[in-house]
Amino acid sequence: MTIFIPSPLRLYAGGQDAVEVTAATVAEALEGLTQAHPDLRKHLFTPEGKLRSFVNLYLNDEDVRYLPAKEDTPVTSADQLSIIPSIAGGD
Repeated sequence: MTIFIPSPLRLYAGGQDAVEVTAATVAEALEGLTQAHPDLRKHLFTPEGKLRSFVNLYLNDEDVRYLPAKEDTPVTSADQLSIIPSIAGGD
């Protein structure tokens, strides 16, 4: 499957905007990504191994937080996972 890397994190993924991984679930896809690019782990996960609160994941067009199985959602090679960091700000 394809994981899209946001601009602020590309530095930690060898400058790539997308990475191909083989996985059965969203969690396995993230594990594959962080094994290939270990510097990403601290930006995506807490020291306890939980996904950081400001990291949003979209499987195709669905917010992973609202899927019934969340990170345990099955994926196929045709799926796309987008990492979207939350942006704070405003007036």
